[in-house]
Amino acid sequence: MATSKYIKSPMNYTGGKFKLLNDIIPLFPKEINNFVDLFAGGLNVGLNVEAKNIYANDQITYLVDLYKFFQESNEDELVSAIKDRIAKYDLSKTNADGYKALRNEYNKDKSLLDLFVLTCYSFNHQIRFNNSHEFNSPFGKERSSYNNTIEANLKRFCSALRNKNVKLSSIDFRDYDLSFLEPGDLVYCDPPYLISTGSYNDGNRGFKDWTKVEDAALLKLLDDLNDRGVLFALSNVFVHKGMRNDGLIEWSKKYNVNYLDKTYSNCSYHFSDRNTKTVEVLVTNYGDASQCDATALSENIVKEEPSVKYSQLSLLGNATE
Repeated sequence: MATSKYIKSPMNYTGGKFKLLNDIIPLFPKEINNFVDLFAGGLNVGLNVEAKNIYANDQITYLVDLYKFFQESNEDELVSAIKDRIAKYDLSKTNADGYKALRNEYNKDKSLLDLFVLTCYSFNHQIRFNNSHEFNSPFGKERSSYNNTIEANLKRFCSALRNKNVKLSSIDFRDYDLSFLEPGDLVYCDPPYLISTGSYNDGNRGFKDWTKVEDAALLKLLDDLNDRGVLFALSNVFVHKGMRNDGLIEWSKKYNVNYLDKTYSNCSYHFSDRNTKTVEVLVTNYGDASQCDATALSENIVKEEPSVKYSQLSLLGNATE
């Protein structure tokens, strides 16, 4: 089995960025002191960054607790414990009763080990809770199971969490203390997208939803970081399934826009085209990261000209609600 140069999260987290790492990581500065992954999710980005100090945060407390559990676990002992749980409940791609029995057990005892095992056999390996914070992902019949690939990913993931000494937290992004950051440090944000709702941010899963209020607060936070000389990189979408985030598009004019699908980098492209499904971007307050270290970039973030001239784009029509 070929080993990727990037570490893949063992969690199939909605919106995970593993498939985009080849596009995202090169856009980060070559040398980073403090790196903050403010909306860590599956942790695919934060765990693959080369930085002296890595901080990973997410509002989903169960997810962060699971990462802490991984970080403190011996890989071989963890794998052995997982296989014991699989054997006890006779878990397979077809045994729905065994899956439901383990799910009931988890919802009583909240074992982090059981939570991970459940994600291995849940539909699309998803992690989902109801308003009572009970795990309620359905069984992934004929689709999901613990396998050699997940096991290999899990071992690499646990080892990296420990070796990189990732500092984990579960705090609302507005309450996260970023005052320790200095010019040249980098904050990466991959928040819930305002125009695409997932099970993690629809407000119906026992966790706070994502609205225009949160979106505006995050953009204000990034402006404040820019004023301090702190670097930021924001993953988001301009367009998704016929909807546009015009507020984000307007705000991004102050900064640099990197299109992760290069077919949209043509400045004559009209985002109002109904055939446009998703336009995913990385907005940064610095220029060509491949040519400079973080300190040099931070000295020029306010002076940088935006990398895309939006006057050439047809962007500012009426937003599709």
